[in-house]
Amino acid sequence: MSSNGESSVGFGIGLESLLSGLKKRGEYRKFAVLRRMASAPSLAECFGHSALSADVELGPDGFCEPGADEFTVWCSNDYLGMSRHPVVLAAAKAALESCGVGAGGTRNIAGTNVFQVLLEKELAGLHQKEAALIFTSGYNANEATLSVLGRYLPKCTIFSDELNHASMIAGIRSSKATCRIWRHNDVSHLRSLLENAPRDGSKLIALESVYSMDGDVGPVREVCDLAEEFGAFVFLDEVHAVGLYGSSGAGIAAKNRQGARIDVLQGTLGKAFGVQGGYIAGSKVIIDFVRSFAPGFIFSTALSPVLAAAALASVRHLVSSDYERDRQRENVCLVKSTLREKGIRFLDQPTHIIPVMIEGAERCVSVANKLMRDWNIYAQPIVYPTVRRGGERIRITPSPFHTERAIVRLGDALSEAIWESGGFAD
Repeated sequence: MSSNGESSVGFGIGLESLLSGLKKRGEYRKFAVLRRMASAPSLAECFGHSALSADVELGPDGFCEPGADEFTVWCSNDYLGMSRHPVVLAAAKAALESCGVGAGGTRNIAGTNVFQVLLEKELAGLHQKEAALIFTSGYNANEATLSVLGRYLPKCTIFSDELNHASMIAGIRSSKATCRIWRHNDVSHLRSLLENAPRDGSKLIALESVYSMDGDVGPVREVCDLAEEFGAFVFLDEVHAVGLYGSSGAGIAAKNRQGARIDVLQGTLGKAFGVQGGYIAGSKVIIDFVRSFAPGFIFSTALSPVLAAAALASVRHLVSSDYERDRQRENVCLVKSTLREKGIRFLDQPTHIIPVMIEGAERCVSVANKLMRDWNIYAQPIVYPTVRRGGERIRITPSPFHTERAIVRLGDALSEAIWESGGFAD
């Protein structure tokens, strides 16, 4: 850098130009500043929008200034409201009082907290696998695991569904393994790629069970059939399915009785389980290998014992309770019925994710803003790069705690907002 700082100024201008491009395309993101309410899982207080944390003013008590409006939240991944469940809150409070907040460092240096061990044992049992390993996020779990498997499996080729999550793509790229992209959910295309792969190399097929933006389901059984035929490993991301589907909430693979055929199952603690963190489950050898060789695990601070204890309580509760899942499914059906009656276009998939399609980033954002401004409804617009341009949407995720009145109101609000933004699509 020159002494007068000219290169720094130029660098800043370049970044500002990129940000300006986002704004012109309607893809610049501001976050709704919320305080979610523990006493009401579908509600939150909203303090406006902010692009940067510095934009938010704090009151003398350390919280945002009073006077915020109360909003109904329709886009949370806390699918079952478990982040506010009394059993989960009690477990977190007990761990806080006994262990403190932080993990103290990586597990290699600071040691492993007993709640981490118990959680891994519970997760292994949930998926009927020999072992499990927890990470600080689902992104971390995917990136670290795929990276190390692709790097160390001999002559590895990874076959990745074209709509796999960014964390899976990052792990595959980091592995430097050969990668072949198969068309989304197209098992015929996957077969042709497997037929043309080197016979002497390792093969790993990576897919998701529930795709988070469209809400469709991956062809798990068919992929397992191909994996057996061609001697491939199967890596299945179940983050939008664990807690929700299958026996005891074990996911789509368990629901379809394919769990034993999955080599590595990846899940999250931050969605249906309502806490934070990610994990993998598989054989003892695979789990021990990832634990011993993956930099993303070795060099990351461990999951807080408070979060581990809370997640443990949540998993144990959902193993034995169908109440939350049953109520959520009832509300999913009611929301879909309401949208159909209003003539609102959405992707009708066999899952809990309801994408309301609103093409055009600016239009999608304007609809979401009207929902907030006029109806006190928070439903985040989904634009590029999360979805392709032209595939913009508002992603609705009903919870067990949305009332029938709130669902009717959502239909009225979407109908008005979409009509005013340009009408309904054919």
